[in-house]
Amino acid sequence: MNSTIEVYAESALGDYGFGDNHPFGNDRLGAFKREFIARGLDQLVALPPSRLATSEELLRFHTQDYLKRAQSLSKIGFGYLDLGDTPARLGIFDAAARVVGTALEAAESLMSSDTRRCFLPIGGLHHGRRDSAGGFCVLNDCGVVIETLKQQYGLDRIAYVDIDAHHGDGVFYEFEDDPSLLVADIHEDGRFLYPGTGMSEETGRGRALGLKLNIPMLPESDEAAFLNEWPRVLEHVAQFSPEFIMLQAGADSVVGDPLTHLEFTPACHRHACRTLCDLADSLSSPLMIMGGGGYNLHNIAQTWCGIVEELLIDL
Repeated sequence: MNSTIEVYAESALGDYGFGDNHPFGNDRLGAFKREFIARGLDQLVALPPSRLATSEELLRFHTQDYLKRAQSLSKIGFGYLDLGDTPARLGIFDAAARVVGTALEAAESLMSSDTRRCFLPIGGLHHGRRDSAGGFCVLNDCGVVIETLKQQYGLDRIAYVDIDAHHGDGVFYEFEDDPSLLVADIHEDGRFLYPGTGMSEETGRGRALGLKLNIPMLPESDEAAFLNEWPRVLEHVAQFSPEFIMLQAGADSVVGDPLTHLEFTPACHRHACRTLCDLADSLSSPLMIMGGGGYNLHNIAQTWCGIVEELLIDL
């Protein structure tokens, strides 16, 4: 077993979902794990356990009022945590807190051990805001990890890269004026897809002006279009010399997803992973990859397993 690669795929993480009649069902982790095991990847990586985030950890990003409301509605199991996308089903708050806690466990491992790279298939809940849910995201594990890296580890150069079909608004706007976070986000043009944000002219505010890169893509943009834009992302990240790199690798940008209109291939995600691995190695920077969205189970399995295979190269 190669201890330098960790994959967080404990079955309890599959509890994060909204049931069979919701696009974000509870079978996404299972789809990944079946292919993961079939390829023998489970024998090549470390498989650490998951854990719940504490209230103190969640408060690094979220407001206390929102956490109380979300927890209360989750115990009732009725209503929505946003304007209609994110149901307050029974137990969803604890399921989300497990996603966040597991991301924090991965971050701690990356910062304090010989682990260089990790993959969290159930992670990358990038629509959650400090004071609300959004787009199937009850909490924002990305935001909590970023705040933890700043507050607990003193990092001031963190790079967040996002290739999910949906713009990562919960990360972008909550850190829009923060010069310690560089953002590069390739997504379907907000004129055609939720959340309707992430225009190219949005490049940050105040001291963070120029540190945020949005690359909206027209519907039906394919692998060639992605590969044409990707060098801009790499250059943007490399110039920042980050101390920690995060990639939200949503599989909903792959052709055939029922909710989106991009036509990337799993090869796009493999290329993003490979080139970020090389950049992270050149900077001696840890690399955390989160699975993000994806609502076609075949795409999830192929894309995410391809990412794990890329993480294992040269190790």
